[in-house]
Amino acid sequence: MNQPSVPPAKSAVFFSTPFTPGVLALLALLQFLLSGCGETGNAANGAPPPAAVKAAQPLAQSVTEWDEYTGRVEAISSVEVRARVGGYLEKVNFTAGAKVNKGDLLFVIDARPYKAQLNYAIAELERAKSKRELAKNDWSRAENLVKAKAISTEEYDTRAKGWREADGAVQSAEANVYAARLNVEYCEIRAPINGRVGREMLTAGNLVTGGDVTVLTNVTSIDPVYVYVDADEQSLLKYRRQALQRKPGAAELKGTPAEVAVADESGFPHRGQLDYVAPQENRATGTIALRGVFANPDELLSPGLFARMRVQGGAPYDALLIPDRAVGTDQAQRFVWVMNQEQQVEYRKVTPGARIGEMRVISDGLRAGEWVVVEGQQKLRPGAKVNPERIALNSGQGT
Repeated sequence: MNQPSVPPAKSAVFFSTPFTPGVLALLALLQFLLSGCGETGNAANGAPPPAAVKAAQPLAQSVTEWDEYTGRVEAISSVEVRARVGGYLEKVNFTAGAKVNKGDLLFVIDARPYKAQLNYAIAELERAKSKRELAKNDWSRAENLVKAKAISTEEYDTRAKGWREADGAVQSAEANVYAARLNVEYCEIRAPINGRVGREMLTAGNLVTGGDVTVLTNVTSIDPVYVYVDADEQSLLKYRRQALQRKPGAAELKGTPAEVAVADESGFPHRGQLDYVAPQENRATGTIALRGVFANPDELLSPGLFARMRVQGGAPYDALLIPDRAVGTDQAQRFVWVMNQEQQVEYRKVTPGARIGEMRVISDGLRAGEWVVVEGQQKLRPGAKVNPERIALNSGQGT
């Protein structure tokens, strides 16, 4: 029986084509690129690098709390200069805005009419003295005559009365001389206080009226000066209680330390003290006026300037301070980031106190020696690793 024919099995075919150097180089490049992509993907799927931050330990020092207010500088004295006698203005003897001392000559009024009156008064005085001398001699003779009963008692009394009237006339003439001499002196108008003089309101040649009618210029004192501010009633009560602690039975605020600065000054370079507290509250504003007095030798505190004044709000105490910028706000609470030994950060609720310059007192929630993130805290999360730069704090700068 014939078997069906089976086609012969085909044998496997292998190609042994050799690779050229160019092909090998291309394969090597592809392998390098693929391995690089794999490494990049692994880094993207891993943890982010630690955040770079600056950390510092709280500054432990004694601090004094101050309450800050705004107000105005005012002169202690400001005087309108007026003429006491009338006449023609002969001379203006100052430069507007110049510094003057009490007694410096400012204006000269024509004194000739007043000198004539003085001379007349002096002559009248001499006449009165002569009459008094004659009356005295008559009285002296009358004393001898009345003892000898050569004249009557009535005649003696008449001569005694004549002497008394003559003596009174001398005193009246002396007063007239004094008044006339004053009028001559008043023709020279002098600075009433130390300070700076304003501009002249009248120039030489004008007729001046004596009394309250004509203001010639003004003089404003410049050293020391006052600064007035308005304090709320809570602050005033605090100051008075502190005063009672210092001296029981006397809530006297006079002498409480105060400091002041004007618009272009940082800090509070001018030191002084309170010297006046209003006796009652302003009901319209709910505030009480405080006044500080400050030396002003360099004249930086010019009357009328806006000023910042702060008043010592309590006795010095020991506190922990960190830069104010390190304290964050989360809804109604304040917090800081505290770094542990593993360089991980912890969200820490704190109770802030007074601000001292660029620093903030931390009343609760922080211990001395802990490391607080003071810069770079914007993207931190609880437990995050950080790469810290440790710095030392300075009370003035906060860094």
